[in-house]
Amino acid sequence: MPLPPCFADRREAGIFLGRHLAGLGFGAAAQCEPPLVLALPRGGVPVAFEVALILEGRLDILLVRKIGAPGYPELALGAVVEGDAAGNAPYTVANDDRWTRRALDSGTFDAERGRQLDEIARRQQRYRGGASVPALAGHTVIVVDDGVATGATMRAALEGVRRAGAKQVVAAVPVASEEGLDSLRAAADQVVCLNVPASFGAVSAFYLDFRQTTDEEVMALLRQCACGRPA
Repeated sequence: MPLPPCFADRREAGIFLGRHLAGLGFGAAAQCEPPLVLALPRGGVPVAFEVALILEGRLDILLVRKIGAPGYPELALGAVVEGDAAGNAPYTVANDDRWTRRALDSGTFDAERGRQLDEIARRQQRYRGGASVPALAGHTVIVVDDGVATGATMRAALEGVRRAGAKQVVAAVPVASEEGLDSLRAAADQVVCLNVPASFGAVSAFYLDFRQTTDEEVMALLRQCACGRPA
């Protein structure tokens, strides 16, 4: 099936992405075990839901929070990724720039990291009843989002997954900027993207329906996928 110039919505994008990943041999039958498909919430969840169904994989979310500069939350200093059920601690990425070094020296980086860890705990409670993401060691882990612009959040997620001991780390998105995609290659064993347009702009430009995904939709999709999949 040819790729459309714009996806109807995130779930259609997930169908295209899942079929492509299956063709690359990431399905449960080819892997001899169900892959673990981790979505970056909230927008990555509808995409990952369809990917997990097609690959006969296990669906979960991976909670990653940006660490912003005090008073300038849009200025990212780094990110923190939740720990897993095997006891791996949350993984923190700090940018190498003067703003981040200043925040580290003053203690404001650690303070903001603490606030974001509190938010991760809140979302763990809401999405998983307080549980951490499943143990990642020894598994093929496919990290999915609805698109990549700068790649900073996805890169932190991939680094966290690798640090937790995943056997194979795969980044999978329907659309990405060339620069954002290049930034992921060192953090993943394989990077899969359906569309890398010469003129990117924003992820939303490649979806006809890019409405915000709600918490209720996230939880419904997680429950629906869990009903027919092995634990």
